[in-house]
Amino acid sequence: MKEENWDDLRLFLQVAQAGGLVGAAERTGISAPTIGRRMLALERATGHSLFIRHSKGYGLAPDGEVLLRHVQRMEAEAVAIRRWNENGYCLPIVSVAGNSWLSMFLARHLSAIWVPQDPFRLCIKANDAGVDLIFREAEIELTHQRPAAGNLAARQSVRICYAAYATQEVADEDQERWVSIGREQATAAADKWISRQPDKWISIWTTAPPALLELVRSGGGRAILPCFIGEREDGLIRIGEPVAALTADLWITMHDDDRSRPEVRLMIDRLAKLLQTHAALFTGPEQAAAAE
Repeated sequence: MKEENWDDLRLFLQVAQAGGLVGAAERTGISAPTIGRRMLALERATGHSLFIRHSKGYGLAPDGEVLLRHVQRMEAEAVAIRRWNENGYCLPIVSVAGNSWLSMFLARHLSAIWVPQDPFRLCIKANDAGVDLIFREAEIELTHQRPAAGNLAARQSVRICYAAYATQEVADEDQERWVSIGREQATAAADKWISRQPDKWISIWTTAPPALLELVRSGGGRAILPCFIGEREDGLIRIGEPVAALTADLWITMHDDDRSRPEVRLMIDRLAKLLQTHAALFTGPEQAAAAE
């Protein structure tokens, strides 16, 4: 291949991710026949068979797998260039992703992870569905699952417990009323737990965790909340012990190529320190005291 055509390489990435021409066409707006012709031209230009074509789509041939890894790195660098170009004054950005509850916690403890004098800007990404660190959708992610594959690194942090919380008035009611995240929006085990309990009556549904918290504070019913949120809310009490099935470890994850960047390394250390400082809050004060 004498001269790489970045447009064709990016189109190759779309075909590889979508598993075929139809999916790539939906993503790009380019017709499937046109994409097919360009992939054939790419194979001729590289001199390699990139795809295994079958009735259900396009699989990657061994050479295609190699090219995919190269193109993924190129795409990651292209994203970094775009971010740099968008910067008004060229300070790097460190993006920290987590679910809505963890993002809320970070926002409430901002001074522990970022100050205006830092030589980088901060982006807190609230994403309940998770982000793709391979494609640099964030530099760091706080997640319940340790990465099993990919060029990712992880540091184990605190344990998170979840429990039922309500106002005192709601807790004293004879009949339980629950507030829950809607089934279609629920992604985390804690969000799905109530709807999977046949004996629990859900009186109010919502689509977002912040609204769930406000509904509980307003007396809408009980809800499952992470202890690090529920224990700090004035007017709410914990009902019973944390739900053992929902207890999970928290991992600070990052792309292996990013963790040596000074600003990312600093943010990882600050996050680790912040979480460890509040470890008892994440398990619930009574649980932490019992473990001592």
